[in-house]
Amino acid sequence: MIVEQCMTQSPRVCTPADSLTSAARLFWEHDLGALPVVDAAGSVVGLITDRDLCMAAYTTGLPLHACTVGRHMSRTVFSIGAKADADKAAELMKTRKIRRLPVVENGRLVGMVTLADLARHAGKKGKQRGLEPASVAGLLSAICEPRAPASVPASTNGTLTPSAPTAKKVKSVLRQKPRGLAKKR
Repeated sequence: MIVEQCMTQSPRVCTPADSLTSAARLFWEHDLGALPVVDAAGSVVGLITDRDLCMAAYTTGLPLHACTVGRHMSRTVFSIGAKADADKAAELMKTRKIRRLPVVENGRLVGMVTLADLARHAGKKGKQRGLEPASVAGLLSAICEPRAPASVPASTNGTLTPSAPTAKKVKSVLRQKPRGLAKKR
């Protein structure tokens, strides 16, 4: 099976200038976990996930409408061609530990292939033969394997110490009072 046979064609997208509110709306209304970020020419310049959105809200302490997609998107994006074999897509997902791949042809976004797409087509026979179910299970297992922890300098007492700017930002966010919550009486 080739990627084109199992991908989502014409996926929802956003631009770097869009607010996180508009990205959140697309996530909610279309049951998405990631959005390709495209420029005016339709070229993929990034990817933003629902987790990126949540972490942006938490770490900045700003309302979503005050944050842009471009500031919080991943700029390192792995993509695949529409005519590539689905096995190649699965291998790329496995080695990079990612669940979604933009599908690009001639530099422009034409689709999105996800782990769910590969799972839905698993076991199909004939011309559109999908991955073997055991391969999909192995792929899921590999993607979900914890990544090696990032190296964080340890303090003298053996506890992990975040960098000074990170620690300052987190303390600042934690000191803020929650907004928009009704007071208990």
